[in-house]
Amino acid sequence: MMKNTNNNSPFVSLVGAGPGDPDLLTLKAVKALETADVILYDALVNKEILQHAGATVKTIFVGKRKSLHACSQDEINQLLVDEARNSGHVVRLKGGDPFIFGRGGEEAAYLTEHGIPFRVIPGISSSVAVPANIGIPVTHRGISESFWVITATTSSGRLSGDIKMAARSGATVVILMGMNKLAEITEVFKAAKKPHTPVAVIRNGTCNNQEYCIGTIENILDKAEREKIGPGIIVIGEVVKLHHLLSQDSFLPVAWHTDDEFIYQNLGLDTVPA
Repeated sequence: MMKNTNNNSPFVSLVGAGPGDPDLLTLKAVKALETADVILYDALVNKEILQHAGATVKTIFVGKRKSLHACSQDEINQLLVDEARNSGHVVRLKGGDPFIFGRGGEEAAYLTEHGIPFRVIPGISSSVAVPANIGIPVTHRGISESFWVITATTSSGRLSGDIKMAARSGATVVILMGMNKLAEITEVFKAAKKPHTPVAVIRNGTCNNQEYCIGTIENILDKAEREKIGPGIIVIGEVVKLHHLLSQDSFLPVAWHTDDEFIYQNLGLDTVPA
């Protein structure tokens, strides 16, 4: 084992990098990066965020994309321990929040087992920030009083059974890592007799190259394929209709269209303001 030449005590910061836009990184995360000796970062982390680190910091890419894994989770766990002991302060930088489908809990448990002190620095989760960025609130009074955040695929590779339960509720359903199972997801909602439920598919949310399409359970698969929307977040529920009213485009000084009144009425709201 290499000797810790920095004379720094082993310590790990499990840091959430947020949904993609580097400006959405927290101040506490920035401070952690500035004092890091080593950074282990994921595929979903915006590379601009690494600019907050010192010039001499050691960076290690440990990202996982579908079947392409730079490191297995077991290897990442051991790297955290080894680098902390060898170098001092290790920042484990993850997209979104480390405890929301980020396997941060597993890494924290492994560090505890090996006597390495750590802290968790939460990040803004893509599950709420990405919809919000295009004018979709995951909750809205009179429309949705709760929301589910679900990973589409289980460790066995099958569609999560929680999606079937979510489809029977009136909640907003946010599905992560689900584009390759979009066809199965739409069938679940059709079986729940919700073919007209609004759906948004958002790729690269909050970033400059953000793309999205809006549709319904009945037509979203065709729309996403036609518009070539790749890996992204799926948002299902009546709140998706609010995109038309609350997106940043709605702040432009444009005239109301005739269909705006129709949307207001369908949401159970008052008529379109003058």
